Amino acid sequence: MLAMDRPAGRVSTAARSRRRTLARSALLTAVFITPAIAVRVAGLNPDPIAALLIFGAAVVAASFLLAWAAEAAQIDVSGGLAIALLALIAVLPEYAVDLYYAYASGHNPDYTQYAAANMTGSNRLLMGLGWPVVVLVSIVVARRGRTTKPAGVALAPANRVELGFLLISGVVAFVMPASGQIHLALGLTLLAWFGFYLYKIGHGDVEEPDLIGTAAALGELPDRRRRVAVIALFAASGAVIVLCAKPFADNLIAAGAELGIDRFLLVQWLAPLASEAPEFIIATIFAARGKGTAAIAMLISAKVNQWTLLIGSLPVAHLLGGGGFALLLDARQVEEVLLTAAQTMMGVALLLSLRFHRAAAWMLLVLFAVQFPIASTRGRLLLCGVYMAVAIVGLVINRRHLAATLRAPVFGTAVHHSGHPHQLGPENPTPASM
Repeated sequence: MLAMDRPAGRVSTAARSRRRTLARSALLTAVFITPAIAVRVAGLNPDPIAALLIFGAAVVAASFLLAWAAEAAQIDVSGGLAIALLALIAVLPEYAVDLYYAYASGHNPDYTQYAAANMTGSNRLLMGLGWPVVVLVSIVVARRGRTTKPAGVALAPANRVELGFLLISGVVAFVMPASGQIHLALGLTLLAWFGFYLYKIGHGDVEEPDLIGTAAALGELPDRRRRVAVIALFAASGAVIVLCAKPFADNLIAAGAELGIDRFLLVQWLAPLASEAPEFIIATIFAARGKGTAAIAMLISAKVNQWTLLIGSLPVAHLLGGGGFALLLDARQVEEVLLTAAQTMMGVALLLSLRFHRAAAWMLLVLFAVQFPIASTRGRLLLCGVYMAVAIVGLVINRRHLAATLRAPVFGTAVHHSGHPHQLGPENPTPASM
């Protein structure tokens, strides 16, 4: 039921609630962004640990602003080009730090390891932690008040398109550890594949967006005010990320040296955790509200972006920074990339049936946790073997779905969100309440 059809009292209450939500969100993000802006404008050079906290908090806050704006913008976005631009804007926080490392590696080879670390960390964090947590939360929520106990989350048929893109790019990505480099030719291939993915989504079926929290409050604003607010949020968050990405990345390395922590590991896990926090939190909220299918679909799409756009952009940034046509990987980086590629294949293989079982979630989560005590080449290669063994078993079990998944990027029908979201009320209940 649209807001204009509601009784005046309910509209007034909803408006006050919306204003409180927007004001609270603006205040909280300003608290974390303002110190970083002040430090940058004043030209101050705080201690690396303090600077890491200041700029890291600003990146996280700006990521939330960008996530809210990107979700609310779905109401007004239509057409393939607009959706492509929105997708590129939405991934800015996740890629700004990694692209800076790749760019710097063009004139400083020491930064190559950090570009590889951030890329592998962000991918493994998303699939090894984000995917299983969302599924397990969804299962717990689905079991409340039910006599039957669901053992997994069903994916929508349209998600086979994303799985197809991820499966093909996942196989291609083994070129990196096999060749010991991320070549520009591979990068351009993955970027083209990502471009086709955006085209496929842009020409797929349209569904109304499902907004929550601050994004929902933005979506309920009158059209003109909403559009102005979304553009302002895009501009503000983009400016903060551009201002803070470099000092955050540099102080991350400096703080590692000062604290005596392996800088490779710090870049690999802390930077992605900061930039991907909003995406994880939003997906978890969706799962907690009984929207597990939408939550895992969001993270599968994010994985496609990371495994195509992010990796494809690294050699381009390296070349622009003064490097050659390939980002060369040392032995440790090859192991990390191989481990990430193996995890990707395992995740896709287990989902070919469009069913994310609880056992699959626990396997991804346990194997993700197991990697941290491993500090040797032998241990990492053994873990790669475990990932690939599970992937092979998954491919065998789900072999009847393999052909359909490989065809899906070309012949399947994707879904994108556009238009005004449903307004929930007594006359328009959620599926859970029916």
